[in-house]
Amino acid sequence: MNLNVNEIFYSLQGEGGRTGQASIFIRLAKCNLACSFCDTDFERGVRMSLEEVYQQIADWACRWIVWTGGEPTLQLTDAVVAFFKERGYLQAIETNGTRRVPTGIDYITCSPKQHFEKVRELIPEVDELRFPIQKGDPLPDTSILPKADRYLLSPLFNDQQMIPENVAYCISLIKHHPEWALSLQTHKLIGIR
Repeated sequence: MNLNVNEIFYSLQGEGGRTGQASIFIRLAKCNLACSFCDTDFERGVRMSLEEVYQQIADWACRWIVWTGGEPTLQLTDAVVAFFKERGYLQAIETNGTRRVPTGIDYITCSPKQHFEKVRELIPEVDELRFPIQKGDPLPDTSILPKADRYLLSPLFNDQQMIPENVAYCISLIKHHPEWALSLQTHKLIGIR
């Protein structure tokens, strides 16, 4: 089995419910959406066997893998997840919710960008829903979304710079809808990957 890997790096989770936790990020190439605000170059990738990926991450002390992209469900399968689970890894995924998540994932972050009503059919329950928001965007309707432990608004940044009006807008939304919480991209604020 091979994966088309954009990059692998070891850092801290910068946003969402696992913020601040050491994580091994495996960014898979390719996406099935083209979001105007995407800050990731996921087009290029290198074919790697699962054993090559494992060899690259094996010496890091962390046992959490974050599968991200692009859209990781385009490549990630039950067999890939099982391969790393057998080697003692917990696994999180950051998905746009357009495809089913493989069996064995320990933490699901879903950030739907379109067709919210279809996401629930594919992924009925997630650990967190995280929505990128800019000033003026409507608040997503939780009644049509997957059941989540956390509902998070993530104000859009301009590359590495926080946009104060987006943050203020998210804060205002959360004050009126306290079932939501704020998720800042702290990795950008503190200057880490």
